[in-house]
Amino acid sequence: MTSVPSLSQLSEETLKKLPRPGNDFDIHEGKLLAPILRTRIPGTPGSIAVLNHFNDFFKQTLPDWTVEFQNSSARTPISGNKEVPFVNFIASRDPPWASKGDVGRLTLVAHYDSKYEPKGFIGAIDSAAPCAMIMHAMRSIDAALTRKWDDMQAKGDGLDSGLDAHTGIQVLFLDGEEAFKTWTDSDSLYGSRSLAETWDETTHSAMSIFRTPLSSISLFMLLDLLGSKDPTIQSYFPTTHWAYQNLASLEGRLRNLKQFKSSPNYDIKSGHVDEPQWLVDAEKSEHLLKSWTAIQDDHVPFMRRGVDVLHIIDTPGRANFPTVWHTIHDDGEHLDLPTVEDWSMLITAFAAEWMELEGYFDAQDAAEKMYIRKTEL
Repeated sequence: MTSVPSLSQLSEETLKKLPRPGNDFDIHEGKLLAPILRTRIPGTPGSIAVLNHFNDFFKQTLPDWTVEFQNSSARTPISGNKEVPFVNFIASRDPPWASKGDVGRLTLVAHYDSKYEPKGFIGAIDSAAPCAMIMHAMRSIDAALTRKWDDMQAKGDGLDSGLDAHTGIQVLFLDGEEAFKTWTDSDSLYGSRSLAETWDETTHSAMSIFRTPLSSISLFMLLDLLGSKDPTIQSYFPTTHWAYQNLASLEGRLRNLKQFKSSPNYDIKSGHVDEPQWLVDAEKSEHLLKSWTAIQDDHVPFMRRGVDVLHIIDTPGRANFPTVWHTIHDDGEHLDLPTVEDWSMLITAFAAEWMELEGYFDAQDAAEKMYIRKTEL
Protein backbone atom coordinates (compact mmCIF):
# COMPACT_ATOMS: atom_id res chain seq x y z
CA MET A 1 0.00 0.00 0.00
CA THR A 2 1.32 3.44 -0.95
CA SER A 3 1.26 6.06 1.81
CA VAL A 4 0.09 9.53 0.86
CA PRO A 5 0.16 12.83 2.76
CA SER A 6 -2.78 13.56 5.03
CA LEU A 7 -3.95 17.16 4.86
CA SER A 8 -5.55 18.93 7.81
CA GLN A 9 -9.21 19.47 6.94
CA LEU A 10 -10.83 22.91 7.05
CA SER A 11 -13.90 23.18 9.26
CA GLU A 12 -17.32 23.99 7.83
CA GLU A 13 -17.17 27.36 9.58
CA THR A 14 -13.89 28.19 7.87
CA LEU A 15 -15.16 27.07 4.46
CA LYS A 16 -18.17 29.38 4.84
CA LYS A 17 -15.96 32.33 5.81
CA LEU A 18 -13.33 32.05 3.08
CA PRO A 19 -12.91 35.46 1.39
CA ARG A 20 -14.79 35.95 -1.85
CA PRO A 21 -13.48 37.97 -4.80
CA GLY A 22 -16.41 40.40 -4.88
CA ASN A 23 -16.14 42.49 -8.03
CA ASP A 24 -12.50 41.57 -8.66
CA PHE A 25 -13.54 39.20 -11.46
CA ASP A 26 -15.64 41.78 -13.29
CA ILE A 27 -14.46 41.51 -16.90
CA HIS A 28 -14.37 45.28 -17.44
CA GLU A 29 -13.28 46.78 -14.12
CA GLY A 30 -12.30 43.86 -11.89
CA LYS A 31 -8.97 44.54 -10.18
CA LEU A 32 -7.72 40.98 -10.66
CA LEU A 33 -9.17 39.70 -13.93
CA ALA A 34 -9.83 42.72 -16.18
CA PRO A 35 -6.14 43.71 -16.65
CA ILE A 36 -5.37 40.19 -17.95
CA LEU A 37 -8.21 40.15 -20.51
CA ARG A 38 -6.16 41.50 -23.39
CA THR A 39 -3.86 40.07 -26.03
CA ARG A 40 -0.67 38.85 -24.34
CA ILE A 41 1.56 37.54 -27.11
CA PRO A 42 5.13 37.06 -25.79
CA GLY A 43 7.40 40.06 -26.27
CA THR A 44 4.55 42.52 -26.95
CA PRO A 45 3.35 45.51 -24.91
CA GLY A 46 0.28 43.51 -23.85
CA SER A 47 2.47 40.83 -22.33
CA ILE A 48 4.55 43.43 -20.48
CA ALA A 49 1.40 45.11 -19.16
CA VAL A 50 0.13 41.83 -17.69
CA LEU A 51 3.53 41.12 -16.13
CA ASN A 52 3.38 44.55 -14.52
CA HIS A 53 -0.09 43.74 -13.23
CA PHE A 54 1.22 40.57 -11.55
CA ASN A 55 4.22 42.40 -10.13
CA ASP A 56 2.14 45.29 -8.77
CA PHE A 57 -0.34 42.89 -7.20
CA PHE A 58 2.29 40.96 -5.25
CA LYS A 59 4.46 43.94 -4.38
CA GLN A 60 1.57 46.08 -3.15
CA THR A 61 -0.89 43.53 -1.78
CA LEU A 62 1.38 40.66 -0.70
CA PRO A 63 4.65 42.37 0.29
CA ASP A 64 5.94 39.36 2.23
CA TRP A 65 6.22 37.36 -0.99
CA THR A 66 9.43 37.11 -2.99
CA VAL A 67 9.02 38.01 -6.66
CA GLU A 68 11.40 36.87 -9.39
CA PHE A 69 11.49 36.80 -13.17
CA GLN A 70 13.10 34.10 -15.27
CA ASN A 71 14.07 35.23 -18.76
CA SER A 72 14.79 33.29 -21.91
CA SER A 73 14.54 33.78 -25.65
CA ALA A 74 14.00 31.57 -28.68
CA ARG A 75 13.35 31.73 -32.38
CA THR A 76 9.79 30.91 -33.40
CA PRO A 77 8.20 29.89 -36.72
CA ILE A 78 7.02 33.47 -37.22
CA SER A 79 10.10 35.37 -36.03
CA GLY A 80 12.69 34.08 -38.49
CA ASN A 81 16.17 34.77 -37.13
CA LYS A 82 14.85 37.12 -34.46
CA GLU A 83 14.82 35.89 -30.87
CA VAL A 84 11.49 36.34 -29.07
CA PRO A 85 11.77 37.10 -25.33
CA PHE A 86 9.86 34.99 -22.80
CA VAL A 87 9.44 35.99 -19.16
CA ASN A 88 8.22 33.66 -16.42
CA PHE A 89 6.79 35.29 -13.31
CA ILE A 90 7.62 33.56 -10.01
CA ALA A 91 6.26 34.50 -6.57
CA SER A 92 6.91 32.52 -3.42
CA ARG A 93 6.46 32.68 0.32
CA ASP A 94 8.39 30.46 2.73
CA PRO A 95 8.46 30.07 6.52
CA PRO A 96 10.65 32.96 7.76
CA TRP A 97 13.05 30.66 9.63
CA ALA A 98 13.65 28.18 6.80
CA SER A 99 16.55 28.27 4.36
CA LYS A 100 15.64 28.41 0.68
CA GLY A 101 16.89 24.91 -0.08
CA ASP A 102 15.01 23.39 2.85
CA VAL A 103 11.49 24.36 1.78
CA GLY A 104 9.12 22.13 -0.18
CA ARG A 105 6.52 24.21 -2.01
CA LEU A 106 2.99 23.73 -3.20
CA THR A 107 3.28 25.27 -6.66
CA LEU A 108 0.22 26.77 -8.36
CA VAL A 109 0.69 27.29 -12.07
CA ALA A 110 -1.03 28.87 -15.08
CA HIS A 111 0.26 30.30 -18.34
CA TYR A 112 -0.41 33.97 -19.04
CA ASP A 113 0.45 34.30 -22.74
CA SER A 114 -2.20 34.34 -25.46
CA LYS A 115 -2.18 32.86 -28.96
CA TYR A 116 -0.68 34.63 -31.95
CA GLU A 117 -3.71 33.62 -34.04
CA PRO A 118 -6.56 34.31 -34.47
CA LYS A 119 -5.80 38.02 -34.45
CA GLY A 120 -7.15 39.69 -31.32
CA PHE A 121 -7.37 36.40 -29.38
CA ILE A 122 -7.88 37.08 -25.66
CA GLY A 123 -7.75 33.65 -24.07
CA ALA A 124 -10.07 34.11 -21.09
CA ILE A 125 -10.24 30.46 -20.06
CA ASP A 126 -6.84 30.00 -21.71
CA SER A 127 -5.59 31.21 -19.23
CA ALA A 128 -6.49 34.68 -17.95
CA ALA A 129 -9.16 33.40 -15.58
CA PRO A 130 -6.90 30.73 -14.00
CA CYS A 131 -4.28 33.43 -13.32
CA ALA A 132 -6.89 35.58 -11.55
CA MET A 133 -8.15 32.57 -9.57
CA ILE A 134 -4.65 31.91 -8.26
CA MET A 135 -4.16 35.58 -7.38
CA HIS A 136 -7.38 35.58 -5.37
CA ALA A 137 -6.43 32.37 -3.58
CA MET A 138 -3.01 33.68 -2.55
CA ARG A 139 -4.48 36.94 -1.30
CA SER A 140 -7.08 34.99 0.64
CA ILE A 141 -4.61 32.82 2.57
CA ASP A 142 -1.78 35.32 3.07
CA ALA A 143 -2.88 36.81 6.39
CA ALA A 144 -3.60 33.34 7.76
CA LEU A 145 -0.10 32.24 6.74
CA THR A 146 1.36 35.19 8.63
CA ARG A 147 -0.63 34.37 11.75
CA LYS A 148 0.34 30.71 11.60
CA TRP A 149 4.05 31.34 11.18
CA ASP A 150 4.05 34.09 13.85
CA ASP A 151 2.34 31.65 16.20
CA MET A 152 4.86 28.90 15.43
CA GLN A 153 7.76 31.28 16.04
CA ALA A 154 6.27 32.52 19.33
CA LYS A 155 5.86 28.95 20.55
CA GLY A 156 9.11 27.73 19.07
CA ASP A 157 7.38 24.51 18.09
CA GLY A 158 9.18 22.26 15.63
CA LEU A 159 11.02 24.98 13.73
CA ASP A 160 14.08 22.79 13.24
CA SER A 161 12.25 19.69 12.07
CA GLY A 162 8.95 18.52 10.74
CA LEU A 163 7.29 18.85 7.36
CA ASP A 164 4.99 21.69 8.43
CA ALA A 165 7.95 23.85 9.42
CA HIS A 166 9.45 23.50 5.94
CA THR A 167 6.38 23.94 3.74
CA GLY A 168 6.07 27.01 1.53
CA ILE A 169 3.94 28.06 -1.40
CA GLN A 170 4.81 29.27 -4.87
CA VAL A 171 3.07 30.75 -7.92
CA LEU A 172 4.28 30.36 -11.50
CA PHE A 173 2.74 32.43 -14.29
CA LEU A 174 4.43 30.97 -17.35
CA ASP A 175 5.05 32.59 -20.71
CA GLY A 176 5.04 31.03 -24.17
CA GLU A 177 2.78 28.03 -23.59
CA GLU A 178 0.95 28.54 -26.87
CA ALA A 179 2.33 27.54 -30.26
CA PHE A 180 2.94 30.42 -32.64
CA LYS A 181 2.01 28.32 -35.66
CA THR A 182 1.50 24.57 -35.18
CA TRP A 183 2.05 22.71 -31.91
CA THR A 184 5.34 20.83 -31.94
CA ASP A 185 7.98 19.99 -29.36
CA SER A 186 9.88 23.12 -30.40
CA ASP A 187 6.90 25.44 -31.07
CA SER A 188 5.18 25.34 -27.67
CA LEU A 189 5.93 25.46 -23.95
CA TYR A 190 8.75 27.97 -24.41
CA GLY A 191 8.63 29.30 -20.87
CA SER A 192 8.07 26.02 -19.05
CA ARG A 193 10.81 24.25 -21.00
CA SER A 194 13.28 26.97 -20.09
CA LEU A 195 12.30 27.15 -16.42
CA ALA A 196 12.29 23.39 -15.88
CA GLU A 197 15.74 23.08 -17.43
CA THR A 198 17.12 26.04 -15.46
CA TRP A 199 15.77 24.80 -12.14
CA ASP A 200 17.01 21.28 -12.80
CA GLU A 201 20.53 22.63 -13.32
CA THR A 202 20.50 25.08 -10.36
CA THR A 203 21.72 23.52 -7.11
CA HIS A 204 21.12 24.57 -3.53
CA SER A 205 23.89 24.48 -0.93
CA ALA A 206 25.34 21.08 -0.15
CA MET A 207 23.52 20.59 3.17
CA SER A 208 20.07 21.55 1.85
CA ILE A 209 17.13 19.16 2.09
CA PHE A 210 16.33 19.71 -1.59
CA ARG A 211 19.09 19.54 -4.17
CA THR A 212 17.47 21.86 -6.74
CA PRO A 213 14.51 24.28 -7.04
CA LEU A 214 12.88 21.61 -9.20
CA SER A 215 13.06 18.94 -6.50
CA SER A 216 11.59 21.38 -3.96
CA ILE A 217 8.23 21.34 -5.80
CA SER A 218 5.97 19.19 -3.63
CA LEU A 219 3.08 19.40 -6.07
CA PHE A 220 2.86 21.12 -9.45
CA MET A 221 -0.82 22.10 -9.63
CA LEU A 222 -1.49 23.34 -13.16
CA LEU A 223 -4.74 25.17 -13.97
CA ASP A 224 -5.82 25.53 -17.60
CA LEU A 225 -8.99 26.09 -19.65
CA LEU A 226 -11.08 26.95 -16.58
CA GLY A 227 -14.01 29.36 -16.60
CA SER A 228 -16.64 27.65 -18.76
CA LYS A 229 -19.83 26.37 -17.15
CA ASP A 230 -20.06 22.75 -15.99
CA PRO A 231 -16.44 21.69 -16.47
CA THR A 232 -15.29 18.08 -16.55
CA ILE A 233 -12.03 17.50 -14.70
CA GLN A 234 -10.36 14.11 -14.94
CA SER A 235 -7.56 12.63 -12.87
CA TYR A 236 -4.52 11.83 -15.00
CA PHE A 237 -1.74 10.62 -12.74
CA PRO A 238 -1.91 7.84 -10.11
CA THR A 239 0.85 9.45 -8.03
CA THR A 240 -1.26 12.57 -7.42
CA HIS A 241 -4.72 11.00 -7.39
CA TRP A 242 -4.80 11.48 -3.63
CA ALA A 243 -4.48 15.26 -4.15
CA TYR A 244 -7.20 15.13 -6.83
CA GLN A 245 -9.44 13.31 -4.32
CA ASN A 246 -8.74 15.95 -1.67
CA LEU A 247 -9.77 18.64 -4.15
CA ALA A 248 -12.90 16.64 -5.03
CA SER A 249 -13.76 16.29 -1.34
CA LEU A 250 -13.54 20.06 -0.93
CA GLU A 251 -15.75 20.52 -3.99
CA GLY A 252 -18.37 18.24 -2.44
CA ARG A 253 -18.19 19.96 0.93
CA LEU A 254 -18.52 23.46 -0.59
CA ARG A 255 -21.49 22.26 -2.63
CA ASN A 256 -23.18 20.75 0.43
CA LEU A 257 -22.68 24.05 2.25
CA LYS A 258 -24.25 25.89 -0.71
CA GLN A 259 -21.11 27.94 -1.26
CA PHE A 260 -20.95 27.40 -5.03
CA LYS A 261 -22.66 30.18 -6.97
CA SER A 262 -22.78 28.06 -10.13
CA SER A 263 -24.64 25.30 -8.30
CA PRO A 264 -28.35 24.75 -9.07
CA ASN A 265 -28.86 24.59 -5.29
CA TYR A 266 -27.16 27.90 -4.46
CA ASP A 267 -30.35 29.96 -4.10
CA ILE A 268 -32.79 27.17 -3.29
CA LYS A 269 -34.36 27.72 0.12
CA SER A 270 -35.83 24.22 0.37
CA GLY A 271 -35.57 21.00 -1.59
CA HIS A 272 -32.60 19.82 -3.57
CA VAL A 273 -31.66 19.50 -7.24
CA ASP A 274 -29.14 16.90 -8.39
CA GLU A 275 -25.72 18.41 -7.85
CA PRO A 276 -23.18 18.24 -10.68
CA GLN A 277 -19.61 17.22 -9.94
CA TRP A 278 -16.63 18.77 -11.67
CA LEU A 279 -14.00 16.30 -10.53
CA VAL A 280 -15.55 13.19 -12.03
CA ASP A 281 -12.91 10.58 -11.12
CA ALA A 282 -13.03 11.05 -7.35
CA GLU A 283 -14.50 7.63 -6.62
CA LYS A 284 -12.00 5.75 -8.77
CA SER A 285 -8.96 3.98 -7.43
CA GLU A 286 -5.68 5.28 -8.81
CA HIS A 287 -5.25 1.86 -10.42
CA LEU A 288 -8.35 2.42 -12.58
CA LEU A 289 -7.33 5.74 -14.08
CA LYS A 290 -7.01 5.90 -17.83
CA SER A 291 -3.58 6.74 -19.14
CA TRP A 292 -3.76 10.17 -20.80
CA THR A 293 -0.46 11.12 -22.34
CA ALA A 294 -1.78 13.15 -25.27
CA ILE A 295 -2.60 16.40 -23.41
CA GLN A 296 0.45 18.58 -23.86
CA ASP A 297 0.68 21.45 -21.39
CA ASP A 298 3.13 23.30 -19.18
CA HIS A 299 3.46 20.34 -16.82
CA VAL A 300 5.29 18.19 -19.39
CA PRO A 301 8.86 19.56 -19.00
CA PHE A 302 8.50 19.30 -15.21
CA MET A 303 6.89 15.87 -15.19
CA ARG A 304 9.67 14.50 -17.42
CA ARG A 305 12.10 15.54 -14.68
CA GLY A 306 10.19 13.71 -11.95
CA VAL A 307 7.92 16.44 -10.56
CA ASP A 308 4.51 15.31 -9.23
CA VAL A 309 1.74 16.95 -11.29
CA LEU A 310 -1.94 17.63 -10.62
CA HIS A 311 -3.38 18.77 -13.95
CA ILE A 312 -6.68 20.63 -13.58
CA ILE A 313 -7.96 21.11 -17.13
CA ASP A 314 -11.49 21.08 -18.53
CA THR A 315 -12.11 18.20 -20.95
CA PRO A 316 -15.88 18.02 -21.63
CA GLY A 317 -17.00 14.82 -23.26
CA ARG A 318 -13.84 13.25 -21.81
CA ALA A 319 -12.14 13.83 -25.14
CA ASN A 320 -12.44 17.49 -26.14
CA PHE A 321 -11.73 20.94 -24.77
CA PRO A 322 -14.35 23.70 -24.13
CA THR A 323 -16.12 24.89 -27.27
CA VAL A 324 -14.49 28.34 -27.17
CA TRP A 325 -10.99 26.83 -27.00
CA HIS A 326 -8.58 28.52 -29.44
CA THR A 327 -11.39 30.54 -31.03
CA ILE A 328 -11.99 34.28 -31.00
CA HIS A 329 -14.93 33.57 -28.66
CA ASP A 330 -12.61 32.75 -25.78
CA ASP A 331 -13.07 36.20 -24.26
CA GLY A 332 -14.47 37.74 -21.10
CA GLU A 333 -18.03 37.75 -22.37
CA HIS A 334 -17.94 33.96 -22.72
CA LEU A 335 -16.73 33.30 -19.18
CA ASP A 336 -19.26 31.93 -16.72
CA LEU A 337 -18.41 34.22 -13.81
CA PRO A 338 -20.15 32.16 -11.08
CA THR A 339 -17.99 29.23 -12.19
CA VAL A 340 -14.86 31.42 -12.16
CA GLU A 341 -15.65 32.52 -8.61
CA ASP A 342 -16.34 28.95 -7.50
CA TRP A 343 -12.98 27.82 -8.87
CA SER A 344 -11.27 30.59 -6.91
CA MET A 345 -12.96 29.42 -3.72
CA LEU A 346 -12.03 25.79 -4.36
CA ILE A 347 -8.39 26.64 -5.06
CA THR A 348 -8.30 28.81 -1.93
CA ALA A 349 -9.64 25.95 0.16
CA PHE A 350 -7.14 23.47 -1.31
CA ALA A 351 -4.19 25.80 -0.67
CA ALA A 352 -5.42 26.52 2.87
CA GLU A 353 -5.63 22.82 3.68
CA TRP A 354 -2.22 22.13 2.16
CA MET A 355 -0.70 24.89 4.29
CA GLU A 356 -2.68 23.67 7.34
CA LEU A 357 -4.34 27.00 8.04
CA GLU A 358 -7.39 25.84 9.97
CA GLY A 359 -7.80 28.15 12.96
CA TYR A 360 -5.77 30.98 11.42
CA PHE A 361 -8.45 32.77 9.40
CA ASP A 362 -9.62 35.00 12.26
CA ALA A 363 -9.69 38.70 11.29
CA GLN A 364 -9.48 37.72 7.61
CA ASP A 365 -12.44 39.99 6.87
CA ALA A 366 -10.48 42.93 8.26
CA ALA A 367 -7.53 42.12 6.01
CA GLU A 368 -9.81 41.97 2.97
CA LYS A 369 -11.39 45.32 3.86
CA MET A 370 -7.93 46.85 4.23
CA TYR A 371 -7.00 45.60 0.75
CA ILE A 372 -10.15 47.09 -0.76
CA ARG A 373 -9.48 50.46 0.88
CA LYS A 374 -5.86 50.50 -0.32
CA THR A 375 -6.81 49.72 -3.92
CA GLU A 376 -9.48 52.42 -3.94
CA LEU A 377 -7.04 55.16 -2.91
